[in-house]
Amino acid sequence: MIFLGIALLLPIPFSIYYGAVDLHSLIISSIISLVPGIIIFFKSPKKIEEIRPKEGFFIVTITWLLFAGIGSLPFVISGAIPSYTDAFFETMSGFTTTGASILSDVEVLPKGILFWRSLTHWFGGLGIIVLTVAILPLLQVGGMQLLKAEVPGPNVDKLSPRIGDTAKILWSIYIFLTVFETILLIIGGMNLFDALCHSFGTMATGGFSTKNASIANYSSIYIEIVIIIFMIIAGTNFSLLHKLFQFKFKEFISNREFLFYLSIILFAILLISINIQNNYQSFFDALRYSSFQVVSIMTTTGFATADYEKWSSASQLILFCLMFIGGSAGSTAGGIKVIRIFILLKYLYNEMLRLIHPQAVIIVKVGNYSLDKKVLINITGFFIIYVFITVFSTIFISFFNLDFVTSLGAVAATLNNIGPGFGLVGPVENYSILHDVVKWYLSLLMVLGRLEIYTLLILLTPFYWKK
Repeated sequence: MIFLGIALLLPIPFSIYYGAVDLHSLIISSIISLVPGIIIFFKSPKKIEEIRPKEGFFIVTITWLLFAGIGSLPFVISGAIPSYTDAFFETMSGFTTTGASILSDVEVLPKGILFWRSLTHWFGGLGIIVLTVAILPLLQVGGMQLLKAEVPGPNVDKLSPRIGDTAKILWSIYIFLTVFETILLIIGGMNLFDALCHSFGTMATGGFSTKNASIANYSSIYIEIVIIIFMIIAGTNFSLLHKLFQFKFKEFISNREFLFYLSIILFAILLISINIQNNYQSFFDALRYSSFQVVSIMTTTGFATADYEKWSSASQLILFCLMFIGGSAGSTAGGIKVIRIFILLKYLYNEMLRLIHPQAVIIVKVGNYSLDKKVLINITGFFIIYVFITVFSTIFISFFNLDFVTSLGAVAATLNNIGPGFGLVGPVENYSILHDVVKWYLSLLMVLGRLEIYTLLILLTPFYWKK
């Protein structure tokens, strides 16, 4: 809460520069978060017992809900989003890097509020808990339990013996890439404000833009190329990026997950480009727009340069599948994750081989590593739960007078932390038309997707609360 209170003050320079009409809302919100946080801090015992996985799951989940709850106050107090339901949806969408919005016209928002909206992306990108562990040595005990619950993906690579140092390495890379992209976007013609906001959205794979037309507003091939490159980087495992910064090029290039990740992107771009070339004047235009949308959807960023709902059914179906695949484990992207899909495909292939050779000992390997059966069971279970939640959620929200395409599109877009979906929540529409109950439910799906399903679901089981 102390950290959130300080973060709420960061948009103030932009607020003052552009007229300070939203200054009071940022200050009041900061005080509401800071004062209780400071009181709790001094009233709490200074000696903390080791944080077990059980406490780690609870702390991570409650922190996300708390951040969204308090982080939505500037929208309500300023009057930018009068409805608390809408404000909570927008803020949760920000912190979970989903990018789903209820706003029809973002350009009328005060600049301080608009900057805070993009800033929620950036803090949520690599994980608020990771940031907290990096800058607050008070959580030096048991920090790994928090990181396990926070970092997206099947496992966590410890880059350093100390969890605080691991978090600092991750955030150092994150900050460097954000600054680098900001500079490149300024060179491309954006002002500092827009460049920062779009860098936040790119590196967090969030997708909030300061323009109603998103990236299409700039109609710049240079800006699109820069954002495509950084979306791909943001969807890459940050542990792998750390190896790249250490000049371990061989390990980076030979990584199976990264190669599979790039292969899916390139194959999808080629298929869609061929499929939609009649929609545009030249194949180059088709390649340009398909490249941006494929990378944007695959990395679950959600930026847009084209209305993909005007494309053929085949192209839309490919994009729909990419929504569920998502980016790499250990990246800021959502979705099931490339490594899980890769392992599932190898597992299915091995099972077919076992049907032909029942006595053969067949091991699932990723690179030089043999996977334990527990990992395969975990990934299979995760996939089944993911499908079940998707089906159940689609049926549930369809009861609120929504057609099948909109229901499934909204669920896919929020559960996979993408933002724009299909139907009434497509790339040129927003979520404002939905019933309040649906907005709260989709907010829950955003947290489920961001925290990799188990972290939140485990809190809803009876055995979790037993001693």
